[in-house]
Amino acid sequence: MSATTLQDKVIVIGGGAKNLGGAMARHYAANGAGAIAVHYNSDATRGAAQETVAAVEAAGAKALAIQGDLTKVSEVTRLFDETIAAFGRVDIAINTTGMIVKKPMADVTEDDYDKSFAINSKAAFFFMQEAGKKLVDGGKLCTVVTSLLGAFTGLYAIYAGSKAPVEHFTRAAAKEFGERGISVTAVAPGPMETPFFYGQETPDSTRYHQTAAALSPFTRTGLTDPHDIVTLVQYLVTDGWWITGQTILANGGYTTK
Repeated sequence: MSATTLQDKVIVIGGGAKNLGGAMARHYAANGAGAIAVHYNSDATRGAAQETVAAVEAAGAKALAIQGDLTKVSEVTRLFDETIAAFGRVDIAINTTGMIVKKPMADVTEDDYDKSFAINSKAAFFFMQEAGKKLVDGGKLCTVVTSLLGAFTGLYAIYAGSKAPVEHFTRAAAKEFGERGISVTAVAPGPMETPFFYGQETPDSTRYHQTAAALSPFTRTGLTDPHDIVTLVQYLVTDGWWITGQTILANGGYTTK
C-alpha cells in the first residue's frame, strides 16, 4: 500500500480545467501533489486548462494540460499514456466530467440521450477501466456523480439516469481492483456554486434548489460549497482509502438514501 497522502503523487483529473476539477487541481497542488495532468475536452476550455496548469505550477507541482474527447476510448487511453510518459506513473485518478440535460422526459431527444450516456456513463466506465490498468498498486480512483441519484424529482431523468450506472461500475471496479490495493469511490455532490450548475437553471429553478437545499440540517446557503467536495475527495484518495465500492452523497442532507 502506497503512502496515504498527496505528497509527490501523480494525479490525473478528467475535466480538470475548470469548475470542480480545476479547484481540485489547484488545491491538491497546494497540498503536496507532485504532478497533475489537467484534462480538458476542447478548444473552448483550452484557456481554462492553461490557467489551471499555471496555478498548479505556481503552487510547486508539475502540470500538463491534455486535450481529449473522453467519449472515445482511444482518447481515454491516450490521457493516461501521456500522463505516464510525462510523469512516470499515475497514483490517483479522478473523473469530474459530466453533462446536464434538464428537460421533461417527453422532450428528451435521441441525441440528448446518446450524448448524455456517452459523457456521463460511457466515458466514466472507460476512465475507470483505464485507471484499473494504469494505476500503480495501492492507487486511488474516484468519480464525481450527482446527489440527484437520491432525489425524487422530475426534469433530470436523462442526467441522473446516465450517472446512475456509475454506482454499479464503482462497486464492480472496487471488487475487481481491490486485490491490487486500489480503492474505488464515487462522490455525489448536491447543486454547487459553479457555472456547471447555473448553465441550465433559470432564476426560478435556482431559487427552488436553494430553498430545497436550505431544508438540510446545516446547509449554509442552500448550495454545496465546491471546497467541501474537493476536501472530501482528497480524504478518499488519501487517508480514507479503506472506503471503497461506495457512492457518497455529499450535500449537507439535501438528498439521502
